[in-house]
Amino acid sequence: MTTSEAAEELRGWFSGRLPDEWFDGAPEVVLDREEASIVGRLPLPQGAEAVSGAERAGKIAGHVQRFREETRERRIGIAREAEQRFGYKVSWGVDCDGELEMFTHLSVPVMTRLRQPERRVLDTLVDAGVARSRSDALAWCVRLVGKNTDAWLAELRTALQHVERARAAGPTA
Repeated sequence: MTTSEAAEELRGWFSGRLPDEWFDGAPEVVLDREEASIVGRLPLPQGAEAVSGAERAGKIAGHVQRFREETRERRIGIAREAEQRFGYKVSWGVDCDGELEMFTHLSVPVMTRLRQPERRVLDTLVDAGVARSRSDALAWCVRLVGKNTDAWLAELRTALQHVERARAAGPTA
C-alpha cells in the first residue's frame, strides 16, 4: 500500500470513527513513517467574531484547551485502536481560526552525517542562543526550510504520489 493510500484509509477510518460533533468536516491526516497526525478543525467559539483581537485570541485558546481536556480519554482510546489496527503512533491537534495547536506528537531521532561547514552553521545557531543544542538547531533549520518552501514541497509530495501509484500499478517481481 502506498503512503497516499494509507493516508486515505486512515482519513476514512478516523472520519467514520470520530464523533460527528468534534470537528467541522473530516480531519486532516498527515502521515510519515512513524506517526499519523490527526488535525481537526474546531468551530469558532460563540461570540468570538464580535470581540477584539486579544479577547478573540483568549476565547480561542480557552476553547481549544476545553476541547483538549473534555476529549482526552476518548482520543486516547481511539488512538490506541488506530495504533493497533494501522501500526502508526497517533498524535492529535486542532485548527481553530487558522491557529494550529498540536496536543501530542513524536520527537523522532534522525541520524545524519554533516561536514564541518554544516556543523558550523548549527554551532553558530547554538552560540547565538537561537537553539540549545545541535539537535535543536537542525530542527530549527528544517522548520525554516519547510516554512519558506511550502509550495515547492507540496509540489514534490504530489509528484511522489504519482510515482507511488505508478510503482503500485507496475509489474511485481
